[in-house]
Amino acid sequence: MTIATILANRADGAVHYCPAGTSVRDAVGVLSRERIGAMPVMADGRVAGIFSERDLLHCIAREGAEVLDRTVDEVMTAPAITVTRQTPVLEALSLMTRRRVRHLPVIEAEALVGFVSIGDLVKHRMDHIQHEAETMRSYIQSA
Repeated sequence: MTIATILANRADGAVHYCPAGTSVRDAVGVLSRERIGAMPVMADGRVAGIFSERDLLHCIAREGAEVLDRTVDEVMTAPAITVTRQTPVLEALSLMTRRRVRHLPVIEAEALVGFVSIGDLVKHRMDHIQHEAETMRSYIQSA
């Protein structure tokens, strides 16, 4: 199974992102309104980094509320760790674990084509395991 499978099974393929010059305050508003934990930061049509709840917490802990008036490109995690549609799900999960990240932009020809979270990948993997178990039970019962 690949990342393409996860993207294909989504009802809504829209990716929420923000331009690099967006204020942290406005970006936090998007995260809150859309109920998401992170989003890609775009500059010149490419993913420049990722702005996440973690970035916000670390900055507030260091600098206080004044960070809300800075721009996301000043506080984002960069460069972004990315995958392609062809990346196997288990490889993406391993990458997230090794690099300690929860979100991966999906890139094709330097363009953003999707965004996956660790929750997306774990859910997909659990569904796959459950399907295999049901198939095994059915096989055993019919034998």
